[in-house]
Amino acid sequence: MGQGRNGGFAAKRAAGTNARKGGDCVISRSKSFSRRTSALFMVGTVLGGSATPLLAQAAPQAQPAPPPAAQPGADAAAPTSVQAPVERTIRSIAVRGNQRLEPETIRAYANLTPGQTYTAEVLDQALKDLYATQLFADVTITGAETGDLVIAVKENPVINRIILDGNKRLKDDKITPEIKLAPRQIFTRSAARADVDRILELYRRQGRFAARVEPKIVQLDQNRVDVVFEIYEGDLAKVRAINVIGNKEFSDERLRKEMYTRQAGGVLGFLKSNDTYDPDRLAADQQKLRAFYLTQGYADFRVVSALAELTPDRKDFVITYVVEEGPRYKFGKINATSALPDLPVATVLSTVKIKTGEWFNAKSVEDAVTNLNEQAGNLGYAFADISPSYDRDQEHRLMNLTVKVGQTPRVYVERIDITGNTTTRDKVIRREFRLNEGDAFNALKVKRSQDRIQSLGFFQEKLEIKQTEGSAPDRVVLGVNVEEKPTGQLSVSGGYSSLEKFVVQLGVSQNNFMGKGQQLDASVNYSAYSKSAQIGFVDPYFLDKPILLGGQLFRQDYSSFNYVGNDRNTTYKQVSTGGGLRAGFPMSEYWSFGGRYTLTQDKVSLDKTTFYTDPDGTGPLPPECDPLKAGRYLCDEIGTHLTSLIGFSTIFDNTDGIRPTRGQRATLSTDFAGLGGDIRYVRGRADVTKYKGFGGGWIFSAHAEGGYIKALQSSPGPGQDAIRLTDRFFGPQLRGFDIRGIGPRILRYSYDADGNLITTNNSNNQVVDALGGKAYYMGRLELEFPTSSALRSVGLRPSAFIDVGSLFSLTKPILTDIIATCVPVTENTTGSSFQILPGGPVTTCGATSGTNGYTRVPGFKEVFLGDSAKPRLSIGIGVNWTSPFGPLRIDLAKALLKQDGDETKLFSFNVGTSF
Repeated sequence: MGQGRNGGFAAKRAAGTNARKGGDCVISRSKSFSRRTSALFMVGTVLGGSATPLLAQAAPQAQPAPPPAAQPGADAAAPTSVQAPVERTIRSIAVRGNQRLEPETIRAYANLTPGQTYTAEVLDQALKDLYATQLFADVTITGAETGDLVIAVKENPVINRIILDGNKRLKDDKITPEIKLAPRQIFTRSAARADVDRILELYRRQGRFAARVEPKIVQLDQNRVDVVFEIYEGDLAKVRAINVIGNKEFSDERLRKEMYTRQAGGVLGFLKSNDTYDPDRLAADQQKLRAFYLTQGYADFRVVSALAELTPDRKDFVITYVVEEGPRYKFGKINATSALPDLPVATVLSTVKIKTGEWFNAKSVEDAVTNLNEQAGNLGYAFADISPSYDRDQEHRLMNLTVKVGQTPRVYVERIDITGNTTTRDKVIRREFRLNEGDAFNALKVKRSQDRIQSLGFFQEKLEIKQTEGSAPDRVVLGVNVEEKPTGQLSVSGGYSSLEKFVVQLGVSQNNFMGKGQQLDASVNYSAYSKSAQIGFVDPYFLDKPILLGGQLFRQDYSSFNYVGNDRNTTYKQVSTGGGLRAGFPMSEYWSFGGRYTLTQDKVSLDKTTFYTDPDGTGPLPPECDPLKAGRYLCDEIGTHLTSLIGFSTIFDNTDGIRPTRGQRATLSTDFAGLGGDIRYVRGRADVTKYKGFGGGWIFSAHAEGGYIKALQSSPGPGQDAIRLTDRFFGPQLRGFDIRGIGPRILRYSYDADGNLITTNNSNNQVVDALGGKAYYMGRLELEFPTSSALRSVGLRPSAFIDVGSLFSLTKPILTDIIATCVPVTENTTGSSFQILPGGPVTTCGATSGTNGYTRVPGFKEVFLGDSAKPRLSIGIGVNWTSPFGPLRIDLAKALLKQDGDETKLFSFNVGTSF
């Protein structure tokens, strides 16, 4: 701080005194402090004619008067009378040393006025009142012996600015709101010490108990100061050890697994976030220990004490629990009483599901009460009085249980309150409630309403509908306080594959358009061989009725390619343009039905220069696709087709939210092409997913799907499938395999100049064309892992998965196998170049009549692979991350089972952002 700091706190420390650290100011008393202390003892000397000034330089002491002579006959032992305090009158009050405050203000703070009588006590109180204002660093009062009082003050400085130095883990915006000192305020030592304590408390909450804060001031002109808080943050205080004393049945290690807190260290210790000391977590661990023992039959267990000791180096903590396990109990007699006619004793006992002789388990009792509350709620009893009663038999170590169901009135919904929604309209939330105001209460419908609101995806996770008593005992108020989250999404997806190279997808969507719950989306996809754009709109409650209505327009430009040498050549192009409408309605609470109509025009073409004979039309025959160049399977696809498709779907969904933890979702759909147009087929698909949560953050899901497409028209010819390339299935997308990496495909290998087939895995010598299939299936098992609170707070959800599936069923195309082509070479008019014309397959090229001969061009061989129903299998791990850039999914997968021709991929990712 330079020279200015030398005039601050540190510079004013008296020699030989130690600086106070870690929570106190480095301040030493000035000489005026000793004068003030002397004055407090000398203020009483104004009595009895003393001429000593208060808190000023002492005058010569007056000689005491001789004691009066004793009167004759007086009792020598009689006590002398106490002399009353001497009162004087204030003649004048002068103020010295003030810079900012007016003299009248200081006199008012002292409560002294001319003409007022005073004693030592009055002047002493005046000093206290002036110091109580915290405006002064020093105050003295002189002139008490004459009545001409002089109040000398030294004003506290004014704060110019607050400076934080050394804070890295806690930024200024976290610390500044906790500091009470502020610019243009009066500086006091007590306020500075209080701010130090507040800053230290912030660091303790972060687990940094070794933090120190040293306040200093920098003297400025005009009695101003800069206040500097020098901060040493220190390291996080780790939990070095957790010890348990008194445990006999369970080891320390077993009990540590039940705690939230973990010991520091280990191979993966750097990944832990719960190995720092937290007093709140310490209290929670005691409850966790008790809950664990209560599930094991130890009803008398208690934590005698829990002590957290900071190590001498102030870096770590050692936590010690002293426990008493007590005896282990079994369930004795199981009884029940019920005052509700709808919930008889037999029903209560069957719901409890606890048997005599089982080890006592408080969790089983808690679950039984929860189940009974749900059952009573389904019968209309919102506030059922259900309580377990225990009768402990210590002699026989038995715990007798009686479940009591008290009398409770059946209630009705008085009101539904919705708060917190600023964008979403009330009606969007209310239409998801399964009961209305005035209906009989039903806990099952309340839970379903909660799941439906959560499934909208508009609000925070773990949304809860709360129940409160209404205006009468038989009335209940349902309230939901929502916290809206971004419902728009700007997505950016990227990837890399050997077929598509770099793939980029840009999309924008709004799932709560104008707060009405409507969906509006648009996307653009681009890769080395594919470009597409689409826009769509869906209203799930058309005209405020439970009828879904939506539409979509799209265009896709797909270009396939292969390599000849190092040159990339486009093989075929497909341009699809169309649109569609869809509608749907619910058939029951969990079932819904939907229909759709789509009209699509597809145009498939090949590059004439590369794959046509006589592309310029100069020969005797019109340009025609040459199967020797393109392959028959591509030549057969050329043309323009119109598809008029109508489809139906039925959906079952009883999952509990946008990220399900329980329930199942199933879809069965059928599409029929042939209502007009020139394409005829029927296609069916089915998929089902089951979710199961196991508590603690473990979520298991099982998914299966499959599809088949059957032609309703005959095959165009030998080696041609009746289902066009553009209508076939190209899924499923198995992690661990490339995009379109499985299923029937054509591999084209090149021959060298000597007629040898080049089968090395080189894109320059091998061309792969995915043909799709008419049938597919896929299964997936995935387990989502629990994470620490720190990882959950940043949105990390890791999982492990197994994918299995296949794509198959396709008519084998006619394949080409030609070792070489012998073509005539014709000299043009300039004689400077040659034109290669098509010729027949030969092994050698002999000389012929004429000025020019023939040249030999290497051929190729086509191989049909991948048309097998045998499963492809992959296993891997992945993570979903709600990143600052939006939802991100990263997968690492290894293909364990594959078929000839399959293409694998180890890494994939997807990222988007919400707004």
